[in-house]
Amino acid sequence: MNVTLCSNPCEITSPCLQKPQIININKSLPTSVIKANDLANKDIIQVSGHDARKVVLSGHSVTGQFEETRLMGKPLSKKPKQKLDFIRTLLIDNYDSYTYNIYQELSVVNGLPPVVVHNDEWSWEEACYYIYEERAFDNIVISPGPGSPSCPTDIGICLKLLLECGDIPILGVCLGHQALGYVHGAKVVHAFEPVHGRLSEIQHNGCSLFHGIPSGRNSGFKVVRYHSLVIDAKSLPKELIPLAWTCSTDTISSFIDHKSDLNAYKSQLDQETSLSKGFKKVLMGIMHSTRPHYGLQFHPESIATCHGRRIFENFRNITEDFWDSSSISQRNLQYKACMQVRNGSWQFQNNARSAYLSVLDVNMFKSHVSNGTRFLKLQWRKLENLSSQVGGSRNIFLKLFVDDKAENTFWLDSSSTEKKRARFSFMGGKGGSLWKQITFRLSDSSEATSTSGGHISIEDVQGLSTTTFLEDGFFHFMNKELQSIHYDAKDYEGLPFEFYGGYIGYLGYGLKVECGVQYNRHKAETPDACFFFADNLVVIDHSTNDIYILSLHDQTTKPTTWLDDVEQKLLTLPKTSSSQTRDHAKNISTETGFISDKTREQYIEDVMKCQEFIKDGESYELCLTTQMRKKTGDIDPLGLYLHLRDKNPAPYAAWLNFSKEKLAICSSSPERFLRLDRNGILEAKPIKGTIARGLTPDEDEMLRLQLQHSEKDQAENLMIVDLLRNDLGRVCEPGSVHVPKLMEVESYATVHTMVSTIRGKKQSNLSAIDCVRAAFPGGSMTGAPKLRSMELLDSLESCSRGIYSGCIGFFSYNQTFDLNIVIRTIVVHQGEASIGAGGAIVSLSSPQQEYEEMILKARAPVNAVVEFQHESLEQ
Repeated sequence: MNVTLCSNPCEITSPCLQKPQIININKSLPTSVIKANDLANKDIIQVSGHDARKVVLSGHSVTGQFEETRLMGKPLSKKPKQKLDFIRTLLIDNYDSYTYNIYQELSVVNGLPPVVVHNDEWSWEEACYYIYEERAFDNIVISPGPGSPSCPTDIGICLKLLLECGDIPILGVCLGHQALGYVHGAKVVHAFEPVHGRLSEIQHNGCSLFHGIPSGRNSGFKVVRYHSLVIDAKSLPKELIPLAWTCSTDTISSFIDHKSDLNAYKSQLDQETSLSKGFKKVLMGIMHSTRPHYGLQFHPESIATCHGRRIFENFRNITEDFWDSSSISQRNLQYKACMQVRNGSWQFQNNARSAYLSVLDVNMFKSHVSNGTRFLKLQWRKLENLSSQVGGSRNIFLKLFVDDKAENTFWLDSSSTEKKRARFSFMGGKGGSLWKQITFRLSDSSEATSTSGGHISIEDVQGLSTTTFLEDGFFHFMNKELQSIHYDAKDYEGLPFEFYGGYIGYLGYGLKVECGVQYNRHKAETPDACFFFADNLVVIDHSTNDIYILSLHDQTTKPTTWLDDVEQKLLTLPKTSSSQTRDHAKNISTETGFISDKTREQYIEDVMKCQEFIKDGESYELCLTTQMRKKTGDIDPLGLYLHLRDKNPAPYAAWLNFSKEKLAICSSSPERFLRLDRNGILEAKPIKGTIARGLTPDEDEMLRLQLQHSEKDQAENLMIVDLLRNDLGRVCEPGSVHVPKLMEVESYATVHTMVSTIRGKKQSNLSAIDCVRAAFPGGSMTGAPKLRSMELLDSLESCSRGIYSGCIGFFSYNQTFDLNIVIRTIVVHQGEASIGAGGAIVSLSSPQQEYEEMILKARAPVNAVVEFQHESLEQ
């Protein structure tokens, strides 16, 4: 299906957009300013629980609550407009998951990336210093965010900026819009209904912010809304002027792709016009009558908002008009004299704090090179058109790696290659002298206050093991490991895939504490991360039937005979076909033996709690999950995996067996989390929206279309697409993040799913681990905003997700990687099989249907366990 997007941020036109910049400011800060170390550590939400942030709806003005004198400057004389080379924006992040979509847009429009600061990162004295003493910014943008402007921990410094900084242009988006109203006395109230990830047509009054943008019904001006609170238009004080409103009481589809649909849609609008006279409009935009302050309730940065970039361009023009030409010339010369590039961020140097204003969270993206470096050499061979002749990847894995019950083996298995979803499979076992296993467990919350520390065990190929405590956490360790490796890129020239040896394993969901979350409420029974370092591997090209064999060694070891031995085994395998029988899985029965951590009634109650959080503005979307468990005893985990892949093939399937941990992972995941190729292109493919396959072709097509045109499922998918655009936007070159495929339906053995694709160009100064940390855990498993949503989900879910909701895949020694989302997966650990399942809860969700969708997603892996055990008993 072809979809025309309303926003296209993928072209870079400005020569200024090479990298985020650094400002050197030599003047010292006032002595009352917070120290640098105090600021550097404030990269997570500092709250005591969601109850402390309960929405307080209030109508009183906060004007007068601040004792400081206002910093209103004298009116500036207006002279003929002079075009600025660039605009310097201070972007206040209210801990939202869409802020870096605004960052990407402003980078393109302004010709320079903005400075991003959390709403609690600066004291008021610091803000005054940079805005007024150093005149470091031309305008301010206040991001969306969870919660209410009446709650101090939700809004931070934003109210103070809106009240005191009357002489600098400010644009507030969503929560920032509500803050503009609230600070001047307007009431912020619950909307008639929460509207998240849904579109509305907008009419406006043609002011400067909407210059050149059409208005009204059928005008083509559709916008995305993420909110459950609104400004009560009747409560607007005289200082605030309404600018824009919704055109009707109904939201509309994200896209229309058939003429018949379009005609029906227009007919529906005509009918609504006649029936909805006197409907209550929702206020979508305001401005201050005497200050250059503007607010938008909708999200101009969303991929599905039409004319979003034009709005940011108009705000740039408003900023240029506000400043006179003499101040422009002076500030441009002053600014260029003190600017230099360093590590992709803006830095204020030579002051009392040596403070960083980083485009990225300073503590989150630390790239440290290990003291010891290794130079790895790759050798490889290609065996053309051999795979299908010897029975395909299944037969190759069984013949090469199944000695000793397939202990310490891996298989990234593209078992579903239809429609070119996946092309390569990677497999191997305990290898040569470089092989090792890394096992990491986070500290118990009772052991340490550190959110990321933990114990790591490293076992080498001889079985020798060492255990140490990692104070800085697992991502920091992996970053050092990968950056310590040197190599010659010529070694893998000619290879059509991205994994040439390196780390292969999983990251558990609990590692979210290394990505901004305060703590894990539940501790996993399985390790929080487990990886092999694979120095020998076999690769299957399902497109050409070629087989590749690869071997790594370093400067202290010599090449082994492994390549010769494996080549000989492959060439002498008996010629056989790779035909397999694949039937639809059966329905889950009440006799499966699986016990759910939540009963049907408890799960439905939790769905309703999620909707209360959404109604109160605490989240836009919450991915609620639960676990099912069954005692399996001495089950054959590899046999179970082979049964699962036969019944439910998937493009990102995986087998991992960590025998020392008594842990085997059987995954039939259809979802890619994140991929980085050798050209520096990042790609995410989130899934949101799932429906069962039909029993007949006609029923199947009807269900597919039902999913395609479901407003609820479109809203789910759109919210996660915008979230992944944000996550990639934190680490990608400005203007490079784009969405080549939006809401495409893909069909698998048991379900239809709605899939989108997001891509961007990685910033050259950031590492592979930086990219993963910026996006982990995958947004499709958390909801949005991500940090607040994960905190709320921890309060609802009764156990750790463990490996489920994390990711499985590889980190190649040259820092390419490919990771799936751990769904549709059986984790066999110490005689028990566990399966996680869940779904995204939005305001349109039906609690009963959400429970049924969760059961549907668990059906294939649950039935695989039951059927395999039954077949094993019959043999």
